[in-house]
Amino acid sequence: MAALATPPPRTGLVVVQALRKKHCAECRGGPVALLVLEEGAPRCLDCADLGHLVFLPRGDTALTRRAREESSLSAVVVRFNRRRSRYERQGVLVEEAGLARAEERCLADAEVRRRRRIRDARRRAAEDVRFTDAFAAEIGRLFPGCPPERAREIAAHASVRGSGRVGRSAAGRALTEFAVTSAVIASVRHVDTPYDHLLMTGVPRYEARRRITVTVEATLRGWRGVG
Repeated sequence: MAALATPPPRTGLVVVQALRKKHCAECRGGPVALLVLEEGAPRCLDCADLGHLVFLPRGDTALTRRAREESSLSAVVVRFNRRRSRYERQGVLVEEAGLARAEERCLADAEVRRRRRIRDARRRAAEDVRFTDAFAAEIGRLFPGCPPERAREIAAHASVRGSGRVGRSAAGRALTEFAVTSAVIASVRHVDTPYDHLLMTGVPRYEARRRITVTVEATLRGWRGVG
């Protein structure tokens, strides 16, 4: 990153986790782990009047929400992800007393929230089963020669929640022909060809795909019932 690139605008105060050693432009103290950018210059939390706040890492949504509700002053903490070229939320800064009150509220209804999580997990699991069934059925429609157990295997792999695979894309959830076919091609590539071995031996990805093209196309034709 440009080490002091300005974070995207957000509602409320934003604090940045520094990727490099930075010193406060006002008190010259540092290096500082957390800083506030004011007119492009870094300032430590004390100089930005946020030094009395405590850091609450992300992870517990209910606690974070309640801690911000209980704090008259709070700030979102972000860090720049070089690989993704974007700022990502790391947690919040809140008042210590506000955090304590939020923790008490969470303890008071912990059992209720636990039961709700269980119900939500069961609901999502049922939705996932229905979606996997629909995905497998669409594979069977487009590729009637594909063995049913293989169609189910492809659908289950492509539709894992949170995987980022094609089955979880917008096109995948809509069961478009492109998404379903992409999932089938990916499976054939990894299971029915030496593609993985080629990659492991150092063959560039595009060259490895070129070498297996004939096998992939022949398998797809067979599953489509062509030729």
